[in-house]
Amino acid sequence: MASSTQPHGYFLPGPSQFPVLTAMGLLAMAFGAGLWFNGVPHMEWLLLAGFLWLIYVVYHWFGQAIGESEAGKHNQRVDTSYRWSMTWFIFSEVMFFASFFGALYYSREFSLPDLSALHSKILWPNFAGTWPSTGPGGLIPSVHEALGPWPIPTINTALLLSSGVTLTIAHHALRAAHRGKAIFWLSLTIALGVLFLFMQGYEYHHAYTVEGIKLTSGIYGSTFFMLTGFHGFHVFLGATMLSVVLVRLIRGNFTADHHFAFEGAAWYWHFVDVVWLLLYVLVYWL
Repeated sequence: MASSTQPHGYFLPGPSQFPVLTAMGLLAMAFGAGLWFNGVPHMEWLLLAGFLWLIYVVYHWFGQAIGESEAGKHNQRVDTSYRWSMTWFIFSEVMFFASFFGALYYSREFSLPDLSALHSKILWPNFAGTWPSTGPGGLIPSVHEALGPWPIPTINTALLLSSGVTLTIAHHALRAAHRGKAIFWLSLTIALGVLFLFMQGYEYHHAYTVEGIKLTSGIYGSTFFMLTGFHGFHVFLGATMLSVVLVRLIRGNFTADHHFAFEGAAWYWHFVDVVWLLLYVLVYWL
């Protein structure tokens, strides 16, 4: 790609085909998912094709950005813009999770008391304002009790908190130019994240097959799976980011003073940790 360096020293990449190619992949995924969910045969393959195309494009797009960085084109001003971009991206993720936490709070603190109040008994005489809720009139399949914090959620909390510690050690090692030590602790961080996902998968299997908790299990089932499921997806994304950083570390990328990709992935991972702590208390304890 053509590129230029303006008189003020800010690197500007040339025109790129990657945004259009990314949009094509996302459009194929949207059509594939929508048609598949509505029963159109074989549309799952369009969804898969769009996803694979997206991975292919993003791989090359990020590869170009990495090449520019390693070529020394990303000066302090570019580094600052990356930091602001990552900050706003994480803020958008905070708002994303806030909407689901808000739905959980509203349903428990407002909807349940209102539906169980005296003025609602005419419409819903059999409604019990208990959590998990079976909905007005008991129309939703019953969930006997909410999932508690022990043992899997507590074990997963320990895993994520430990991963935050190992990631911090890896970061300090990189800043001290101890590449081997940074690689070891970053590898351990990723392993803890993968173990978290396996434990969550086991919890989902237990919740679905033994406890009977599904997305259709009323407001409890929907908020539980949306919060924990999207968090698990973010753990997967964070582990993917850290894996790319690990490969770059092994290849000899980054210096003690120039390693924003590491820092950006670390910010994201710590954000995921904080969200889990809130989720652990609000979903499993309260």
